[in-house]
Amino acid sequence: MPRHLRVEFPGAIYHVTIRGNARQRIFADDRDYERFLERLAESVETYRIRLYLFCLLGNHAHLLLETPDTNLSRFMQSVETGYTVYYNLRHRTVGHLFQGRYGAKLVDGDDYLMKLSRYIHLNPVFTARMKAMPREQRISCLRDYRWSSYRSYVGLAKELKCVTYGPILAQMGGRKGQRKRLYREFVEGGIAGADDEFLESLKMSPHAIGGDEFLAWARELYLQLAEKQEATEDVAFRQEARRLPSEAILDVVCGHLGIKAGRLQERMRNSVVRPVAAMMLSRYGGLTNRAIARMLRLSSAGTVTFQLRSAAGITDKAKKATVAAIEAELARRMSKVQAE
Repeated sequence: MPRHLRVEFPGAIYHVTIRGNARQRIFADDRDYERFLERLAESVETYRIRLYLFCLLGNHAHLLLETPDTNLSRFMQSVETGYTVYYNLRHRTVGHLFQGRYGAKLVDGDDYLMKLSRYIHLNPVFTARMKAMPREQRISCLRDYRWSSYRSYVGLAKELKCVTYGPILAQMGGRKGQRKRLYREFVEGGIAGADDEFLESLKMSPHAIGGDEFLAWARELYLQLAEKQEATEDVAFRQEARRLPSEAILDVVCGHLGIKAGRLQERMRNSVVRPVAAMMLSRYGGLTNRAIARMLRLSSAGTVTFQLRSAAGITDKAKKATVAAIEAELARRMSKVQAE
């Protein structure tokens, strides 16, 4: 699989998530949490990152940060590599600690930034066990939780040198001396119930968190970046490609999906039709992204890259079964062609 592309530019704000490989714990005890925070602070200083806040949990971590110098990838490599070396040495383990590459979504302006900060800081008290507790007990647990920036945000602990507090607290308005109290009220007010609308917004895009215009803008940036990487992408996909006539491939796709061929060129929201067709044309037809774009009437080769990633990310069991059936039939046909 090609590497997931990162949209980077000066001043970009990201919600970064890192998770343990196969959901394993990445922090075994207090010493691990402390070492990760030390490494994080070192990397923040080295790469001039503006770290707005963080929350560390047993098998994953959240960071909200800004990159004035367009260096997210180098920063995260420093954090993850340095901590992994420490962890493997201390616990006498080998191999990957983290699950694939870290997640990084661009974040829209002030409203989404504030809701995201509350969501991240509330993570420790939105576990299944915590949800059953009375509200006051959950507030107490939140205020006692040592492995996030929340305590220092609301005046319960000393401010950390590696955290930039001003931009978030400034959004609370009021006098400077009131802002920590106002932020505490804002965050703890969210314990009563989840912000379902905001939680849905987190799922709207694999690239960004924000309003419709911001999501469209972020997607366009991503597609432009994908277009620049097209030559590399095409080589990667053609390494797996098998040669069948395009018409035969599309007949199989349409037959299993129960559609007419003309629908392959229609834009259908949340449909797997064109992503699956693009995947099969690439794998079994050996077509370039440009050729697939022309055949399916997609706007660009970069759009095809996006369709291919959508197909690879299908999780619905029924849809995955259909894709597997399509591939099985195409593989049988390919074997027959090769045998002739």
